[in-house]
Amino acid sequence: MKRLLIVEGNLREENESFSEVGIETHTESLKDSLNYFSNALKFDVVNPSSDENFDIIKDKLSIYDGLIWGGSSLNIYNNTPEIRRQIEFMKVCQKKVKNILAICWGMQVAVTAAGGEVKKAESSNIGIANEIVINENGLNHPIYKNKDKKFNSPAFNFDEVYKIPDNAICLASNKTNKIQSLFFKINKTNVWGLQYHPEITYEKMINLIEFRKDRLIENRKVFKNENEIQSHISLIKNEIQMTTKEKRMTELKNWLNQIN
Repeated sequence: MKRLLIVEGNLREENESFSEVGIETHTESLKDSLNYFSNALKFDVVNPSSDENFDIIKDKLSIYDGLIWGGSSLNIYNNTPEIRRQIEFMKVCQKKVKNILAICWGMQVAVTAAGGEVKKAESSNIGIANEIVINENGLNHPIYKNKDKKFNSPAFNFDEVYKIPDNAICLASNKTNKIQSLFFKINKTNVWGLQYHPEITYEKMINLIEFRKDRLIENRKVFKNENEIQSHISLIKNEIQMTTKEKRMTELKNWLNQIN
C-alpha cells in the first residue's frame, strides 16, 4: 500500500463553483486517474490555502511515499496570503517528502519555493498543449518511459516557468512554453514537474472552457467570441479520438512505479 498526499491548489470557493456545475475538482481527477493504475493507494488531502488545521499534516509529512500537487486558477505573482501559504508549505514538503509530482500550478509553486521564477506567459494553452517535444534529458528520464517523443496533452495555463532552480533540468518544451516539464533535486526530495495535465481528461477540459467562456473572452481575451471557442473545442474533440487513456497518463504511471 502506497500512501500519497494530494495537495489541492485551488481555493475552496473555486472548488465549490466546480461542484455546483458538475465538474470534478482537481483532487477528484487525480484520485480517479491514479486509481486507474493501482488499487493499493491510500490518499490524504490537504488544502494549504483553505484548511485551517493543515499544520497537522506538516507534522507527519515523512510518512508519505509521495506527494502530488495539482493545478489551480491562482497566479503566483499575485502574492496573496493564500499563495504565500502554499509556497511556504511547499518549502516544508521539499525537506520532508522524498518524491513530489508537481503538476501545472504545482510545478510553479515548486519552482518558486526552490528559487526559480514564474511569469505571465505570452500565449496560453487552453484545454490542450500541442506538440510537446521531449528533449535528450527527457528521453533519459524515467518520467517519459514509453512516451512518444512528440505528443499533445490536456493543459490549461496562462503562466509559465521562465527561470528554473539552479540545479534543475528541462525535460520537454513546446512553442507555447519553453518549460513543459522539468526535474530537480532539493535536499533529499526528487521533484518531477509538469506544466500540462496528464491526470485530467479532455472532456473535463472542454467543460472548463465552457464554464470559463465569459472570462476567456472578456478578461483573458484569448478568444474573440463564442464561435472561436466552439471551433477550439472541436479541435480538442478531434484529439479525443486520436489518443488513449494509457498514453495520456503515462507520466502518472511512471511516477507511481518510481516511488517506494
